[in-house]
Amino acid sequence: MLWKEIIYIGLFTSIIVFLELRFFPNAVVLEKLIGVYSLIGFVISLLLVFRTNTAYDRWWEGRRKWGELVNDSRNASLKLSAILKAETDRDFFKRMIVNFAFASKEHLRMGVDFGELSLTQEERDLLRKNQHVPMAISSAIFQRVTELRSAGSITDADVIILERNLNGFMDSLGACERIKNTPIPFSYSLFIKKFIFIYVTTLPLAFVVQFGYFAALISTFIFYVLVSMEVLAEEIEDPFGKDDNDLPTDQLCLRIKESVEQSFQNK
Repeated sequence: MLWKEIIYIGLFTSIIVFLELRFFPNAVVLEKLIGVYSLIGFVISLLLVFRTNTAYDRWWEGRRKWGELVNDSRNASLKLSAILKAETDRDFFKRMIVNFAFASKEHLRMGVDFGELSLTQEERDLLRKNQHVPMAISSAIFQRVTELRSAGSITDADVIILERNLNGFMDSLGACERIKNTPIPFSYSLFIKKFIFIYVTTLPLAFVVQFGYFAALISTFIFYVLVSMEVLAEEIEDPFGKDDNDLPTDQLCLRIKESVEQSFQNK
């Protein structure tokens, strides 16, 4: 990802080294800059550590919430499988629990793929009218539970048992939406990029006295290390996409589907 920027920085720092050796070969003051750049490098390291840790915390919280969604889906399906007797009700919850996971995955990617959902035509038409499809699916699940309780198919105690796991669906999605909709402030990220650029491009001023033209190589390598950490932080701070470093939400949804189908097979 950075090979073009590395070439540009290498050329730029080489020009600075050439000009410095050509026109200021005996500048004694430059020898004293190493201490200053060591201190600045320490400050940049602290900023990047904080930046990377913050991004990883977002990634890990997203993974934890998806883990909770997997567990709640399994627990809810196991309880419903044991409680429900009518095949139509069992089929409805088996489909809708899986649909919620798949809809949540695509909702966090700014869209819903209805081709992944198992829906009747009436359900599909109803969901298409809603901007927040996962919430509409959750609402349909709660509405069906209420109807079953009114019909006497399930008891109030059953509802209490189910409520915790069913509430966990929207709790997990809400936490993921918070991560998605609260990015790292742009000004903070821009400041770090500017700081790194100024630091690296002026680094040969401190190194050229001791290393000569090798100062350009050292500066380029330091640029690669520092910018790679910043790019890595940007990669993982929004963990719900399709990049290699994002969460494996597609696989997690398939795992939920397999678990739910297995739960309802155990009749």
